[in-house]
Amino acid sequence: MAEYAGYVSMKDAVFIYSDELLSYRFSKEHPFNQFRLTLTLDLLKELNVIDKDDIVKPRMATDEELQLIHDPAYIAAVKSAGEGHLAEDIAENYGLGTEDTPMFPGMHEASALLVGGTLTAVDYVMTGQASHALHLGGGLHHGFRGKASGFCVYNDSSVAIKYIQEKYHARVLYIDTDAHHGDGVQWSFYDDNNVCTFSIHETGRYLFPGTGNVNEWGNGIGYGYSFNIPIDAFTEDESWLQCFTTTIKEVAAYFKPDVILTQNGADAHYYDPLTHLSASINIYREIPKIAHELAHQYCDGKWIAVGGGGYDIWRVVPRAWSMIWLEMINHPPLSGKLPDSWINKWKTKAPIPIATTWEDPQDLYKPIPRKQEITEKNFKTAERVLHFLQQQNTQKNSPLI
Repeated sequence: MAEYAGYVSMKDAVFIYSDELLSYRFSKEHPFNQFRLTLTLDLLKELNVIDKDDIVKPRMATDEELQLIHDPAYIAAVKSAGEGHLAEDIAENYGLGTEDTPMFPGMHEASALLVGGTLTAVDYVMTGQASHALHLGGGLHHGFRGKASGFCVYNDSSVAIKYIQEKYHARVLYIDTDAHHGDGVQWSFYDDNNVCTFSIHETGRYLFPGTGNVNEWGNGIGYGYSFNIPIDAFTEDESWLQCFTTTIKEVAAYFKPDVILTQNGADAHYYDPLTHLSASINIYREIPKIAHELAHQYCDGKWIAVGGGGYDIWRVVPRAWSMIWLEMINHPPLSGKLPDSWINKWKTKAPIPIATTWEDPQDLYKPIPRKQEITEKNFKTAERVLHFLQQQNTQKNSPLI
């Protein structure tokens, strides 16, 4: 926060980061590589759009905070795993020691720091120290109450949402644009009418975790507060953006949140090695714009953003995630060549040719033969959500007989 003649002003945004976040690393071969944080922050520095006053160190989440979502026995198992004391057969019961989520030294501390980073972001926004906060180390949306899943040990978004509810008594809209369904967060609040979860993702027909069907609307008093847009493999920008923009604006108008938390997985891009979508960098220009607009429309600007998936760390993630920060600080869109200083620093260290421009190549991929069929199918899915919202609004506004 800046001070002028005794007046304390709110920052537009803070960036949660420390090198300690890089300790969340399963192995050198594992696709989840937090080195993408280094690449993204360095790109922002070379652009001269971030300085040391914008960067806030994450704190470690306490056991009590982790227990807002996670079972104490599971937390104890994670600690044991990180110390090398957890037997393999017991580890399996907790989703640890698998190909997706191997055990590694210091697992609990590294995971608790990621959660604490998201809680740090929450406190900055909810106490009015910043309008927006970006914690790219977070976004581990597959973690469950008592089980690791899909590269995720603890679920920082679920803990953060519960933390917001208990400490700030606020209604949260969670927006997940990762190519994988945000299952852990959805199931954490499936029966809660003060949290609205929205996930647009590749259909689970061919992709982990296989959930996120359009008819997963919530349960009990939470019915009507869970929304999913499962889109077809090979979906391109136009269809992706049409489905996203038309539905999320209606969901926000229906729910009217106090604060927005966005999960910004960058794995819907055509280059991503783990998914099957055909989006380009263009969708990552639009996602933060829409989140920013909705935050100011409904939440007095309160917007917390976390990272998530994104496994092409040299060509996609730094550009996509930089655009979130640029939007948060109201920086004009950038085009053309990336900074030479950034390109020259990293091109010799990358195993593949790195990105050199903000735009993707025009010949990013060959034409999709099923484009019209995919577009029509996606549109019907979005229409189902819009129709459901219309029904919910009608019931909400109908006088009791």
